[in-house]
Amino acid sequence: METGAAVQTGQASAGVRRKKEKMYVTTIKRLLKNKLAVVGLIIIVIQVLMAIFAPWLATHDPVKQNLAAAELPVFSDGHWLGTDNYGRDIWSRIVYGARISLVVGIVSVSLGLIGGVALGLLAGYYKKLDGLIMRIVDLLFAFPGILLAMLIIAILGTGLINVAIAISIWSIPTCARIVRGSVLSVKNREYILAMKALGAGNARIIMKHILPNCLAPIIVFATMRMATAILSTASLSYLGLGAQPPTPEWGAMIAAGQAFMWTSPHMTIVPGIAIMLVVFAFNVVGDGLRDALDPNMDIN
Repeated sequence: METGAAVQTGQASAGVRRKKEKMYVTTIKRLLKNKLAVVGLIIIVIQVLMAIFAPWLATHDPVKQNLAAAELPVFSDGHWLGTDNYGRDIWSRIVYGARISLVVGIVSVSLGLIGGVALGLLAGYYKKLDGLIMRIVDLLFAFPGILLAMLIIAILGTGLINVAIAISIWSIPTCARIVRGSVLSVKNREYILAMKALGAGNARIIMKHILPNCLAPIIVFATMRMATAILSTASLSYLGLGAQPPTPEWGAMIAAGQAFMWTSPHMTIVPGIAIMLVVFAFNVVGDGLRDALDPNMDIN
């Protein structure tokens, strides 16, 4: 009897693995058929390359001042995107700003995923913890996201590290709710019940069988949250709560350039376009992944 159950469980697990492998291939095909998502992927790859090779791509020191070359227009000799009011090369600051936005986004989203996934798994799997965890999540939802981040920064202090922490805490409740819903839909399936009948521990069931089946919504959330994290970093830096001068951060560059909007509009427009493109890229890739991971989508 027990041997038959074990064989049945093994066959079910093998079937799940084959289904996952097929799903990965299908997902990539669907994603690549989405032209807008492909454009977004190209933009993200460009940002990643800019972040990695910033020291080689930058034509000038991003924080070095040269007042003799202040407020040069776009396509000036030696300054592709012009200079700011201190004579700093805007192209070099944009390149290094890509590194800051990407690092803060990855750190904040990763921390948010760790907390959100842990809470979501516990709430979805253990009924006794569900009520307590969800009430804490509801309490966090009571605060508008950007205000919650500003409150955390007010407590911790300004700076990019504290911005990453604030955005990660802001990300936890949404992630927890998404993961909890996925766990509730998975934990009563036959192969999970079979594992319990064979005496598998809760930790093994959660980590090896439930969590892998919740990865699709987690991946979509993480991708789209990157856009929110980058935009929030720029917004907080614009308000003076994030990157401090002379750090080449896109939101801080917009804040510094707004006083020169009429005389040197490129100081504001260039970093604004950089933010717009990257946020657009992560959003369309997230939308593409959401559609690609939908089992009801057709891939003709």
